[in-house]
Amino acid sequence: MHIKTILNRVQNFKSFVYGSVRWVEDASEPTIEAELRPRANGQAICSGCGRRSPGYDTLPVRRFEFIPMWGIKVFFVYAPRRVSCRRCGIRVERMPWAAGKHQLTETYAWFLAGWARRLSWKEVAEAFRTTWDHVFSSVEMAVTWGRVHLDLSGIEAIGVDEIAWQRGHRYLTLVYQIDADCRRLLWIGQERKVKTLLLFFRWLGKDRSRELRYICSDMWKPYLKVIAKKAGHAIHVLDRFHIMANLSKAIDQVRAEEARQLKREGYEPVLTNSRWLLLKRPENLTAKQEPRLAELLRYNLKAVRSYLLKEEFQLFWSYKSPYWAGQFLDRWCTRTMRSQIEPMKKMARQMRRHRPLLLNWFRAKGQFSSGIVEGFNNKAKLTTRKSYGFRTYHAAETALYHALGALPVPKTAHEFF
Repeated sequence: MHIKTILNRVQNFKSFVYGSVRWVEDASEPTIEAELRPRANGQAICSGCGRRSPGYDTLPVRRFEFIPMWGIKVFFVYAPRRVSCRRCGIRVERMPWAAGKHQLTETYAWFLAGWARRLSWKEVAEAFRTTWDHVFSSVEMAVTWGRVHLDLSGIEAIGVDEIAWQRGHRYLTLVYQIDADCRRLLWIGQERKVKTLLLFFRWLGKDRSRELRYICSDMWKPYLKVIAKKAGHAIHVLDRFHIMANLSKAIDQVRAEEARQLKREGYEPVLTNSRWLLLKRPENLTAKQEPRLAELLRYNLKAVRSYLLKEEFQLFWSYKSPYWAGQFLDRWCTRTMRSQIEPMKKMARQMRRHRPLLLNWFRAKGQFSSGIVEGFNNKAKLTTRKSYGFRTYHAAETALYHALGALPVPKTAHEFF
């Protein structure tokens, strides 16, 4: 089968035909050039308004890189025509295989973008003997097209969280759709401020915001403030992941302070190397850790009492009714406030302030949780880690949308993967 026949099968352009196909003798690597010509008596299309217009002149020959065949580089060779458009003036014609001044054909750009979802951009560039910039521009094209054609109907549950993406406490606010039938990254914003989340609701629109039924987030004040203002009708769930993470931080603080105090006062250092004994759930302890924890629990220490309060709080998540869960929470907060352990008292005060949001976990019947959001966050961190940190926000935004956005792609006549 001739190469021209293969090209006609996999990449046929209306109003254009393939001419001669030649091997490039003086190229640094194996290369084929396929000539493209307009059909006889065919008028060019204006790249501005899309109307057929009379010709004006012809520009010099340009090369457009196509998908390699058997490790051989393939280029389309074409001399673009300029048209005299009544609306737009003198314009270069619209070419169906490439947009603007891009050196890659759109088919090759989509091919690279598809592989960039599987591998790092550097690995894709090396595998197909192209440049990192070509891979990035291909991913950027795919993300731009996908965001324009994104279907935003039927969004009922979202999760809001942030990740650190650069040193110096630089954060990205990430909003995910976490409906059972569709889970994806919806929106990215710089920083984690009030105005950041306000920009998301402005992007989503008032009508779609009113359709939201569930929102998951942590206890970061700017998020709580904006969600109450823009989606106060939705059930706002403070998930157990963040609550238990904050409790663990409080216990770790108590343990560290008490360990230093025991050392200063000359007591036996029973809390040395006990961090994970107090932070792990009992069922996750190793065979060596179980007897060590049992021995540690014999001591009347603040760290031990904090650990017991945390394990008692685990019962909170076993309730089904918001009313009885609220009764348990009130009793637990009262006992914690009487413990005279300041980090734990701080947690109790925090839970009292956010009591209605905590009980929304039960009103949502555990259907939605930030555990889904944390899973996405881990993937987001992996995406940024594969690139060894992005220098610009635009590059990070592009990579995250491409990896986690579940963006649509155009239908093609042939699948090249």
